[in-house]
Amino acid sequence: MTIKDISRESGYSIGTVSRVLNNSPNVSQKAYNAIMAVVEKNHFVVNSNAKQLKKQGLSSIAVIVKGSGNMLFSSILESLQDIISKNEYLCLIYYIDEKDNEVDTALQILKDKQPKGFIFLGSHIENFQKSFKYLDCPSVIATNSAKELKFEQLASVCINDRVAAMAAVCELIKLGHKDIAVLGGDYEHSDPSKSRLLGAGDAFEKNNISFDKEKLYQVTGFSIDGGYKAMKELLQKNLKLSAVFAMADVIAVGAIRAIVESKMSVPEDISVIGFDGIELGRYLNPRLSTIKQPDNDIARLSFELLEELFEGKKARHIESSYKFIKGESMAEYEEAVF
Repeated sequence: MTIKDISRESGYSIGTVSRVLNNSPNVSQKAYNAIMAVVEKNHFVVNSNAKQLKKQGLSSIAVIVKGSGNMLFSSILESLQDIISKNEYLCLIYYIDEKDNEVDTALQILKDKQPKGFIFLGSHIENFQKSFKYLDCPSVIATNSAKELKFEQLASVCINDRVAAMAAVCELIKLGHKDIAVLGGDYEHSDPSKSRLLGAGDAFEKNNISFDKEKLYQVTGFSIDGGYKAMKELLQKNLKLSAVFAMADVIAVGAIRAIVESKMSVPEDISVIGFDGIELGRYLNPRLSTIKQPDNDIARLSFELLEELFEGKKARHIESSYKFIKGESMAEYEEAVF
């Protein structure tokens, strides 16, 4: 008898059977009882040697990551690798440029490697609108919503980027800031950047603050170096500026370095708020204020949604909660007196 036989007889997925046999705590009592009843009935014994020998023949899950400098993705990926491995799948990881077409990449991977499913970290919804119908493989978009696409084989999990970005900018406005710059990605090719820019605009509109996108929105890649260079360019414009909303913590880290190099202080001269809640932000001086994304939950839910698709269930779209983390990189705005 094999794990597949137990799965078939018990009515539970191979992944769930594997978790029971490996004493994983993330299994309902009902599933545990049903699977163990089949195990005991058939006198099944886990063969650890066979388990190791069959590693090469595991079904695979491909994870496509857009960009290599996004530490949030790195954190989610680390959790994903652990979850995928524990559930006896081979994890295939592919990094692509932020402007590359992830669906085209997936089509090529499907042809070459034939993975059982895909998880996308970073995505541009337009690419899925045009090409996902050709992929026809269970897939999950992490950190972006695919709800409006209505593909049967495409699930998603994310926070509401627009609402969260609005909350971030409102935290700056509460402190008296009006001259606020925004550092983020190319919103024509990045859905998170587009949503977060719209959210920032919502905050300005709600508080009757004008925002000149041409002057105050600086496009950058989601990386420390990108944030550094973008902030340098922004400072060279000699604009009246008291605060910055960075669309990713890695951007904020680079921006803070650029501010300090320009003989200014954070938050005394310029306040900064980031987005993502990566661990690095806790150890910056000053400690970074940010919007925290639930990275471990996103990883866990991405895999669970993919398993549901493997089982023939309907694609679900989950909106996770975010949290504002108050650090030391923001301060009340005080008008200079001469």
